[in-house]
Amino acid sequence: MRIREEVSTPLEDYALLSDLHTGPLVSRDGSIDWLCLPRFDSPAVFSAILGDPDDGRWRLSVADGEVVERRYLPQTFVLETTWQSPTGRARVTDFLPPSTERADLVRRVECLEGEVDVEHDLRLRFDYARATPWVRVVDEDDDGHDGAPALLSLAGPDGLLMSGPLLAWPEEDEEDDDDGADTRTASGQPGARRPGAEEEGGARARRLTGTFRLAAGDVATWDLTWFPSYEHTPPPVDPDHALAEGVRFWTDWSAQLTVHTDHDPIVLRSLLVLRALTHSQTGGIVAAPTASLPEELGGSRNWDYRYVWLRDAALTIEVAIAHGLTRGARLWRDWLLRAVAGDAHDVRIMYGVAGERELTEVELDHLAGYEGSRPVRIGNGAADQYQADVVGEVMLALGQLRDAGVGEDPYTWELQKSLLRFCEANLDRKDHGIWEMRGEVHYFTHGRAMMWAAFDQGVRAVEQHGLDGPVERWRELRDALREEIDARGFDAERNTFTQTYGGTEVDASLLQLPHTGYLTYDDPRMLGTVERIEQDLRDDHGLLHRYRTDAGLDGLEGNEHPFLICTFWLVEQYALGGRLDDAERLMAQLVGYANDLGLLSEEYDPVSGRLIGNFPQAFSHLGLIRAADAVAAAQRARA
Repeated sequence: MRIREEVSTPLEDYALLSDLHTGPLVSRDGSIDWLCLPRFDSPAVFSAILGDPDDGRWRLSVADGEVVERRYLPQTFVLETTWQSPTGRARVTDFLPPSTERADLVRRVECLEGEVDVEHDLRLRFDYARATPWVRVVDEDDDGHDGAPALLSLAGPDGLLMSGPLLAWPEEDEEDDDDGADTRTASGQPGARRPGAEEEGGARARRLTGTFRLAAGDVATWDLTWFPSYEHTPPPVDPDHALAEGVRFWTDWSAQLTVHTDHDPIVLRSLLVLRALTHSQTGGIVAAPTASLPEELGGSRNWDYRYVWLRDAALTIEVAIAHGLTRGARLWRDWLLRAVAGDAHDVRIMYGVAGERELTEVELDHLAGYEGSRPVRIGNGAADQYQADVVGEVMLALGQLRDAGVGEDPYTWELQKSLLRFCEANLDRKDHGIWEMRGEVHYFTHGRAMMWAAFDQGVRAVEQHGLDGPVERWRELRDALREEIDARGFDAERNTFTQTYGGTEVDASLLQLPHTGYLTYDDPRMLGTVERIEQDLRDDHGLLHRYRTDAGLDGLEGNEHPFLICTFWLVEQYALGGRLDDAERLMAQLVGYANDLGLLSEEYDPVSGRLIGNFPQAFSHLGLIRAADAVAAAQRARA
């Protein structure tokens, strides 16, 4: 393992790019420090965010310059960053053209005023910096390549082709060093430096550095294209056409949305984030595009979130339906059918982007970790857990899809009956809970209430939509669960629902009980639970923790910061439970935690003012949307 070269970039300094297949992060200073190709859950090509620059990055910056503005083009994930230097002004445009046929990362630099020197630092590492590619220059004379000279990098099944002006290699510098490292110079432009390969920790990082001078009106474009290494190299994209198509795609999608809250801009951005984390071909919605960003800086609670949690995806579908996006919801339902098909007797809590079931958790000892947070993990061992709430989450989302007018066919309804059979078969089984506890299993009250919701949705489907099924049996199971939860999950003496049967702790997931229809937001038992949650889980800044880690239920070392979705759930409870003023104040506070581009991570540290955890986090953004909708609904009711 190498010692980090520099302090980790704060998460709030990162922007997300997306082509609906992958989601790289680019820092304010122009460094792409995380990129998985060709999918969200593929091995990373750039892993600097979990180590140091030699673990792979691509930095484009202006010499002696500073960033004076950055923004997304309205309603898109096309990022514009404006640099000012003593000699000029330049704009960098970063984007991934949405495509089902190829994967491209395009970076375009335009000099707006004076002259600027564009500094280029590309460090290529494959497979989370475990593989160093073979690198060579190709041109139109190479077999299968029909473009201008470009840098070709190959490692196992992966190929990368870097096209751009810095790669117009001078004829006199085409020799390689004896050790095989590529040391060709950048183009013969003023200030070009000689790139080379560097030895570090037994591995060799392919590094291209150079400086390229632009005058006012000049434009330089680089295109990094992924392709299977066993296929011919693809031609570079037409950058102007790709940019226009990218802007058109995102703005056309955004035009479908209906948003009417006091926080329309960030609600719209949150809906865009949920779309950006959806794989356009499979319909799978990843929880986040990143892996192993810590829940506590320097701690060990570091997990890979690049997979499709049934719970997260179901909650995302609910907010999508609420904002008129039923087509995307149907795409996810189709994904669910494929993922569960053949294994409805053993439903997983999460799957790969295309429905893969094997998500083996591995520790990468060679990476130093974000802020030294180790171990760095890929894969997720929680995939093997049983979590009792999952079927209920799915049934609630599919029930809302029916209520929105999307009908069932025999196949989709048969899937849901299979899910209810799975639920019944596991009726007496303890679980790990919504938060993926790695300690002992329990009967979690939230999970049992979600099982109640699953059977309730089955009953509703028969009674209100005329579908077939053993409704009497479902009704019997639903009513028995209600009786059980009231008796074992509610502490009458303290007037609160409890985290587990027979326990005394509370859990922020209890705030979801009214959402299931189990009871109303203003039910006295719910208000008592809220009071206990405020007492035990709320910090001095008004933010909620998921549960008290010092209670020892999760089986993990260390602590964590407040979870943003939990506090958004509290906003929702306040708004719909008769405390609208509290909801409005807390909502305004939470919205202020988003970075300048409207992005939120999993957690927030109010002491340091930093975003914490995997980023951006679908859970946080869907919580924001639901909270904003609840506040707007309460405001309309009061008016």
